[in-house]
Amino acid sequence: MRRILVVGGGYAGFYAAWKLEKKLRKGEAEVVVVDPRPYMTYQPFLPEVLSGNVEARHAAISLRRNLHRTKLVAGAVTSIEHARRVVTVHPVQGADFELPYDIIVVTAGAVTRTLALPGVAERAIGMKHVEEAVAIRDQLLTAFDRASVLPPGPERKRLLTVTFVGGGFAGVEGFAELLSLANGLLKTYPELQPSDLAFHLVEASHRILPEVTDKPAAWVRATLERRGAQIHLDTTLVSAADGHVVLSDGTTYESDLIVWTAGNAATRLVRGHTDLPVTPRGLVQVRADLRVGSEDEIVPDAWAAGDDAAVPDLASPVPGAFTVPNAQNAVRQGKLLAKNLLRTLRGRKPKNYVHHTLGAVATLGLGRGVFQYKRIVVKGFLAWLMHRGYHVLAVPTWDRKIRVLSVWLAAAFYGRDIVSLASVQRPRDAFVTEADLPELMSKSA
Repeated sequence: MRRILVVGGGYAGFYAAWKLEKKLRKGEAEVVVVDPRPYMTYQPFLPEVLSGNVEARHAAISLRRNLHRTKLVAGAVTSIEHARRVVTVHPVQGADFELPYDIIVVTAGAVTRTLALPGVAERAIGMKHVEEAVAIRDQLLTAFDRASVLPPGPERKRLLTVTFVGGGFAGVEGFAELLSLANGLLKTYPELQPSDLAFHLVEASHRILPEVTDKPAAWVRATLERRGAQIHLDTTLVSAADGHVVLSDGTTYESDLIVWTAGNAATRLVRGHTDLPVTPRGLVQVRADLRVGSEDEIVPDAWAAGDDAAVPDLASPVPGAFTVPNAQNAVRQGKLLAKNLLRTLRGRKPKNYVHHTLGAVATLGLGRGVFQYKRIVVKGFLAWLMHRGYHVLAVPTWDRKIRVLSVWLAAAFYGRDIVSLASVQRPRDAFVTEADLPELMSKSA
């Protein structure tokens, strides 16, 4: 029986495997997914995980619970040798091993693009995974607790100063949701004032939200600034060493929380550890039908989709354009890849990927949003409802839809949950401290 190996269980990989196992005939092929994480992250919910509007686990789609006929390997593929039809797997535990396959599907996604700037590797947090979103939220909540017992001054200001680097959708949504949470927290911390908060958004280009046109982007900027945000355009981060932020426009300040959302980069696997054809940008070279190769030559038994693939955008008027690396494309490419792979297995011709955008929708904090489809622009509360409606329909499985809806319903009556569980990251601290208490008490006696 042929083995279809899916590298990565993110959007494209999850949907490809999900559709394959439903449509494969008995004995036709087996599906194997290799991913170090046991879940697929529904990234559009991460901004709401930041603000406590969505529970962290509800943004994670369990692979084992939903891929019933797929073999799951907990590990990361570190090299692909397609000439030998073998990948090398670095498992979560144990020694590396080789895993043979007949057909490969490369959906390894992308990683956060970082720069070698002082302090970034040591202090910044990304926003591509659930654990990062939880850490950002808990750090802000903990900072409020610490600041509330401090007198006004530099240390209180540092604790309540937040910096987001990157003004794309991920950065702006996360920034806006965290700002909304912070402003809401002030009601429960009478010791703190709005002037204690400082939220900085740093963007290297001349505007934020390149996914929408100029006027909606300008409206979002004005909305955020009215809520206390400081937006630095045409500006880059120079240094964040020890939390001392230096910007290229000359601004300097102390910031306890630094979030990096400045774009994506190809994974190391695709950039330098595969014999599959790769573009100069480090993406797998893909045809419009999602087979690896070019118009003139097809690489047999190799497919790719999602953020790690350079998929021709046949819906774009720009010659040679590639599809945008976003959730809309990754989900639809994953589904089509499964259908096309099955077509080729059964001697039929695969179809090209053509997707006309459904528009762009973003949450900007509780009760605020923006939506644009071509020339149609919706702003404010209605756009926020559209954002929630779209994503509760788009998130896979009824289990997650119902859980998310229940949290939103509870929040409508009782507000956000504002408990920090930062101590979860150090679970033995309480045990060790309490174990030492009797000894300490006997000494003091």
